[in-house]
Amino acid sequence: MGYKIAVVGATGNVGREILKIMAERDFPADEVVALASSRSVGTEISYGDDKVVKAQNLADFDFSGVDIVLSSPGAKVSAEYSPKAAAAGAIVVDNTSHWRMDPDCPLVVPEVNRAALKECRKKGIIANPNCSTIQMVAAMKPLHDLGTIKRCVVSTYQSVSGSGREGMDELFNQTRAIYVNDPVEKNKYPKQIAFNVIPHIDVFMDDGSTKEEWKMVVETKKILDPKIKVHATCVRVPVFIGHAEAVNLEFEREVTVEAAREALSNAPGIVVFDKRQDEGYVTPEECAGEDAVYVSRIREDSTIENGLSLWVVADNLRKGAALNTVQIAECLIEDGYV
Repeated sequence: MGYKIAVVGATGNVGREILKIMAERDFPADEVVALASSRSVGTEISYGDDKVVKAQNLADFDFSGVDIVLSSPGAKVSAEYSPKAAAAGAIVVDNTSHWRMDPDCPLVVPEVNRAALKECRKKGIIANPNCSTIQMVAAMKPLHDLGTIKRCVVSTYQSVSGSGREGMDELFNQTRAIYVNDPVEKNKYPKQIAFNVIPHIDVFMDDGSTKEEWKMVVETKKILDPKIKVHATCVRVPVFIGHAEAVNLEFEREVTVEAAREALSNAPGIVVFDKRQDEGYVTPEECAGEDAVYVSRIREDSTIENGLSLWVVADNLRKGAALNTVQIAECLIEDGYV
């Protein structure tokens, strides 16, 4: 049986990636509808190697008969249209920040908390976590099962694609300007991103954290375990695609490097590449276009009792957004919720 799928925000980076991944994974869709704003109506988007879909106007679309909506249009648009789609009978898998902390909306990484999908009909909306959270909790899950994580301290190195096309364009344009001695223009970011790093993602909050850092704290608690203490520092770096994270974990009981490596190696969606030699680790450039979450640099932290450190890398547009969205939809079908 095939399904009718609507992709909201289909002309954006994540929307295009969703369509690409659906075609790659032979998603069981009889009909795929691409939806976008009025200014993008008629835009052709690739769907696999030999198909295109044309963007239709989201504002005029009737969601009746749609089984699953894969939504990545921005938080304000999602706040308006995701409930409309759910009211028409569809299950919405939403990739924006708007629904993540709604208590009636499951926040799901399939390899971590697939069972939470049983709550999918409460509001008809399932939230896709923040890209930086997804790859971290995917790596934390098998280790939490092994030794119960008490505390996590993470520093992120997040690519500009996390800011959308505008962020990618700004890095490219600033880099070119520097090489040809033109003025460097800042539009998307508060400081120059080319040949620089910016410890500021999203808005600042009253406690000095940024909202991106807050998201990692509260989302990890909702997805994995509310008892885990999380402290995050989120940094934008001049990389086009791929987020990296230095993750430090404190456990309730001893977890050896060997046991951690084995647990991670056996976990779904994780690839361990940790050779303790030149090139024996994975970088963002190497993970671009890949589905897996890569873990390297697994080592003991001798400054605390029962501590380990990890280097975690993933393609933020794929696993951090589009792939996780499609995987949730696949699970909805496999588990009989659609």
